[in-house]
Amino acid sequence: MSGFAPEPIPTDRLVLLPLGVAHAEEMAAVLADPALHTFIGGSPADPASLRARYERLVAGSPDPAETWCNWVIQLREDGRLAGTVQATVSEPDGPPRHQATAGARAVGHRHLDDAEPVGDGPVAEIAWVVGTPWQGHGIATEAARGMVGWLGRRGVRTLVAHIHPDHRASAAVAGACGLAPTGVWHDGEIRWTGPAGGRTSPPAR
Repeated sequence: MSGFAPEPIPTDRLVLLPLGVAHAEEMAAVLADPALHTFIGGSPADPASLRARYERLVAGSPDPAETWCNWVIQLREDGRLAGTVQATVSEPDGPPRHQATAGARAVGHRHLDDAEPVGDGPVAEIAWVVGTPWQGHGIATEAARGMVGWLGRRGVRTLVAHIHPDHRASAAVAGACGLAPTGVWHDGEIRWTGPAGGRTSPPAR
């Protein structure tokens, strides 16, 4: 899909930088807390493993009808990285799942179930993760809303996220992005959906 090559996205306190392989070493430290994987599964990756994963993600989807968009979250105040946001953009009929990102949910992409109905126009399945030291300050909300705004300006119509029912912090981020829970479950998680141009609540501080 054209028009979805990640670009830097500035927000009040952050800059979302397109993911690069060189980010792997710092991001391995950001994502090193095993508690981050309580709801998303998997375990922390060492720098070499994360670098290999980032190489696959930066290379992009093998399906031309699907685009993988990845950003690292950089703090304006000190230039440190604090997490990632990501989106898989596809047409509403949904592409097949790709093995390139299997098992990489903390720093990769998940894909829509082909049987799940979505609205007209491009669909973005979104996800986010913020390192433990930076949690509780609204960073995930600010970063996710920045990404959602960028996607909406490029024609995305529908947003989708899959969130564990006990993950209240992630649910709050989804709500701030204009998503609402549905009755659809997938791998023990609830599907949230919303329009990319929908109203969002003010970012948490």
